[in-house]
Amino acid sequence: MEVAQGGITRCVPEEDVRVAELKAFKTKSGNTRHVLVDDQGREFSTFEEQIAAKLPGLEGKRARVKYHEQQHEGVTNVYLDDVEPLEPAPYLVGQEAELSPRDLFAKLQPFKGLVAGDIERNGDE
Repeated sequence: MEVAQGGITRCVPEEDVRVAELKAFKTKSGNTRHVLVDDQGREFSTFEEQIAAKLPGLEGKRARVKYHEQQHEGVTNVYLDDVEPLEPAPYLVGQEAELSPRDLFAKLQPFKGLVAGDIERNGDE
């Protein structure tokens, strides 16, 4: 929720997206329109420099976007009101950035043995 002019509260949609692409276009009036494109092809635009300053480095990452939609001559424009990067999800297996399937299997093998031993012991009770 956001408080608009005159103290009116309006609901501002927010959503977690994966940023696929960032673009910038000069308009005829000389302003720059910054566009965040998510992995579903949806575009969120802003002319606000303070919001645009948060965009660099977000490509390929997850972010939370707040936005509003506005109809103009039969076209729906989606304007970016805020964006914040989301922390990457914690790794299930330690903090290694990438493990090959073979290395992952080797890393999990001792755990598999412990679980199998617990199952055998509890089955005998």
